[in-house]
Amino acid sequence: MGANKKYLPIILGVAVAAGVILGSKLNFKDSNEKIFATNSKKDKLNRLIDYIDYEYVDEVNTDSIVDVTVNGILENLDPHSVYIPVDQYEENADDMRGNFVGIGVSFYPYNDSIAVIRAIEGGPAAKAGIKGGDRILYADGEKLFGEGIHRDSISKFLKGEINSKVKLKVYRKGEKKLLDFTLKRKRVPIVSVDASYKLTDQIGYIKVNRFSETTFNEFKAALDELDDEDFNTLVLDLRDNPGGYISAAERMVDEFLEDDKLVLITRNKNGDEHKTYATRRGSFEDGKLYVLNNENSASASEIVAGALQDNDKGIIVGRRSFGKGLVQREMALGDGSAVRLTIARYYTPTGRSIQRPYGNGNGSYYSDYENRYRNGEMISADSIRVADSLKFTTPKGRVVYGGGGIIPDVFVPKDTSVENETLRYVSRNGFMSYFVFEYLEANRDDFSGISLEEFERNFEPGQALVDDFISYSQLEQAQIDLSSYSYELKLALKASIAQQLFGDNAFEYFMNEGDPMIEKIYELESK
Repeated sequence: MGANKKYLPIILGVAVAAGVILGSKLNFKDSNEKIFATNSKKDKLNRLIDYIDYEYVDEVNTDSIVDVTVNGILENLDPHSVYIPVDQYEENADDMRGNFVGIGVSFYPYNDSIAVIRAIEGGPAAKAGIKGGDRILYADGEKLFGEGIHRDSISKFLKGEINSKVKLKVYRKGEKKLLDFTLKRKRVPIVSVDASYKLTDQIGYIKVNRFSETTFNEFKAALDELDDEDFNTLVLDLRDNPGGYISAAERMVDEFLEDDKLVLITRNKNGDEHKTYATRRGSFEDGKLYVLNNENSASASEIVAGALQDNDKGIIVGRRSFGKGLVQREMALGDGSAVRLTIARYYTPTGRSIQRPYGNGNGSYYSDYENRYRNGEMISADSIRVADSLKFTTPKGRVVYGGGGIIPDVFVPKDTSVENETLRYVSRNGFMSYFVFEYLEANRDDFSGISLEEFERNFEPGQALVDDFISYSQLEQAQIDLSSYSYELKLALKASIAQQLFGDNAFEYFMNEGDPMIEKIYELESK
């Protein structure tokens, strides 16, 4: 007891000091209303939901009301702060992780059954011997055919816990009985590098469709595979890449920039800055680089292009990018849903923001895309509107602009005709692939066992196939005449057939034949 009395003054002193420190953090001039303002706002929303739950005359799904409320709040912030409902969260998470747990097939709900397009290389289905054209009829005894089948309901039978098993019954054309497969679900990659191959002996090509957790490793593996004694030039295709994780973009830039070069600046609401610099690990610092951008290249894609442009590394080829310079962080809302909230702005190494204005609301923000068409920006570099107040200069004296997207060093116009836009849509947005699947169903034996090299050398779509597709698509009924695009249609059909037989790399390989931006690279190299 005496010992406790001995230390009592010390304990009291520490307690008083702690109280002084705590008191200095509080502002007692604030009114009760201000101190409890946050709780007051929460209480208002909670009470309203409770009133509707317990007092409203009709039955109402208050979960949907909450979703609408959250979306309404976010719409008043900026165009890129978004709500992810519970039923969409897992798919979004898979996309950003760069993999999912399942059996590894791409499929169509085709007519009244599940038709396998391709078994993903290295996945459980491919290892078990499931092939393109197979029909998955049952999963663990559950019927997966007939009227009313839906893609989402099918996925829940094919996906599941890692290492869990699923028993499938599969119909294969030419087989008298259904085939039985027992597969163990594994992590299956959602590939973000669509293509990687040599354009010439010296020029490599890599196309990246987004920036997920796995993107850098995929990119680095592709770069290493291209690397040989002749390889000295890389074309990095970021067209239509909407972005993703900033860290993946920073690591990609690091492969090209020398040590200690500034990559990115981020700044939060308090003005706190974070700067990212290149490290010693770059493996392509001495190589020649081209980056392909278009009006749909956004966010992390613009970080890559902006960092390279501002450090006078490489040549940006194409059209002005989307113009998104805001940083989001995903935050869980406690019920399985989440919000991606804008927490900072990012700036390129010269200090420019490439975020286009959004103060007039989301409608005006997204209609800016249409304004670019009307202003002639898609077909003429002189039509790109810039402000002298947003002019910046790179270390080598090159003038660059902020205020809305990355303006390319070499402009390539877009064919904005209805016919070309339609051709691009049907070949790259899944429509043509349905026709191709039906064509392969009728002719699959003709392609059995052939290699990509044999396919490239020996197969050419005829005019009859082109005419069949035009008839199938009913484009003529929409008064869209593709008769003058016969060559392009044949190329797109060959690419789509190659995609279903050999994968995305083959698709991009054929689609890039005659591509205006690729042709511009050849032109620049020849000079």
